Amino acid sequence: MLRLYSISNYGIMVFKMEWRNILEISDGVYWVGVKDWDRRLFDSLIPLPKGTSYNAYLVIGDNWKVLVDTVNPGFEAELHSRISRIIDPEEIDYIVMNHAEPDHAGAIPYLMRINDKAKLVTTPRGAKMAQTYYSVDEKRIVTVTDQERISIGGKTLRFIEAPMLHWPETMFTYLEEDGILFSCDFFGSHLAAGFFDDEVEDLLVHAQRYWGEIMMPFRSMGGKALEKIKDLNIRVIAPSHGPIHRNIRRILDAYQGWVRGDTKSKASIIYVSMWRHTESMIQLAAETLMAEGVNVAIYNLTVSDIGDLVKDLVDSRAIVIGAPTVLGGAHPLAVYASYLIKALRPPLRYMLLLSSYGWGGGAIRHLRGILEGTGSEIVGSIEVNGPPSADDMNRIIELSRTLAQKIKGGE
Repeated sequence: MLRLYSISNYGIMVFKMEWRNILEISDGVYWVGVKDWDRRLFDSLIPLPKGTSYNAYLVIGDNWKVLVDTVNPGFEAELHSRISRIIDPEEIDYIVMNHAEPDHAGAIPYLMRINDKAKLVTTPRGAKMAQTYYSVDEKRIVTVTDQERISIGGKTLRFIEAPMLHWPETMFTYLEEDGILFSCDFFGSHLAAGFFDDEVEDLLVHAQRYWGEIMMPFRSMGGKALEKIKDLNIRVIAPSHGPIHRNIRRILDAYQGWVRGDTKSKASIIYVSMWRHTESMIQLAAETLMAEGVNVAIYNLTVSDIGDLVKDLVDSRAIVIGAPTVLGGAHPLAVYASYLIKALRPPLRYMLLLSSYGWGGGAIRHLRGILEGTGSEIVGSIEVNGPPSADDMNRIIELSRTLAQKIKGGE
């Protein structure tokens, strides 16, 4: 049963009268999180064009009351207000910290200050982080190991270690009787809109973008996590960012493919150009690939949202990088993008490098040095002085056709 509550003329402590929506996602299980509509950057790296949410969940058992995750610093008052619609926050018995990062755990110090009986539940690694980041007294920490359970009266919480998704202390919390998996960052998306997955038409686009930005470097650990939860009777997946999944098959199938590193007959093309010489080379490569039946996603690094680029890296089989030489090396924007590719470890199989230079080259050598060790085959590279000649353009066509055949041959 799903019920949405709202109330007016409500005040507590220092809070003014306000409306607060409380979503009951199962009997005695409530979403009490926060929608951050205005946030536009995460980790000083990830663009958030649609904002995000910090999902926290209140679970009411016959004997104990549990809060699963909290919210980002600065939203303590809103969290307090939502919880207070259901219970007094001082009645919380356990606060589960699935992950120590501040966007999930930032309100722990506030809650434990106003509630002197609440215990923090986390992994042994999480306990150390709770002490380091939030100064939680070790006497107030309950450590749990993989598959350990806590009964709260009519409801049982099972804790499933999920290290490196995407910090070493991460765990999932599974509410057995209700079939709810509180998955923290796993299965998340940076969206403020929508309470449920079927309320967001293009949810998988945002979920793929989120996977690429957060989880893609940890594909092997993601596979282990999926294996751990495959036999659970999951009816709802409740992540810490974005909508709650009640149509779980869609997100599970998507994650299975992303974990495997499934790719399409597709190339991501990224470039920066100072005098349009590199751009003309890139345009020819893109047109050739398309003429050969390869899908392309093109990004001019001077104007592109890096999150959109990362989304396309998730299922691209190849990448084409275009960059002019600047002071003996690749243009800084191409260097940044190349380092990002190396760090995120997308399942790219092939690369093509294109460059032009004025009085001295070096971009190709620089890019090769950065991308070494990615496991992708560099099908070829072309570096020209000034605008590309007719012979240069023919070489680009030839290499692009070779790349297209390799992409299509990897079906």
